[in-house]
Amino acid sequence: MKYVISWTYRWNGSAAENEQSIRRALSVFANWKPVDGVTYHQLVGRLDGSGGFAVVETDNPMNLTDAPNKFGFFADYQIFPVGELAEVAQSIEEGASFRESIG
Repeated sequence: MKYVISWTYRWNGSAAENEQSIRRALSVFANWKPVDGVTYHQLVGRLDGSGGFAVVETDNPMNLTDAPNKFGFFADYQIFPVGELAEVAQSIEEGASFRESIG
């Protein structure tokens, strides 16, 4: 199954504290490797510097706890299960047809 992971950085401290936090996060990221069983299709950062997004695929949703558990000191995470748009659109069409059939 595919998921979109979104994160926003926690800029809660003073400028000096935030600077120290970003340095620590970059150090952790430099040593991080995705866990086995997760395919990262895209890993992108927001141009405004406030976070990023990843499109990942895994058969085990528990694999998705890796990044939030390792980087949660620095960022807030949201994880959204997603599907290919054509399949999602088909499901929406089926729902509309069902509602239409009952008046």
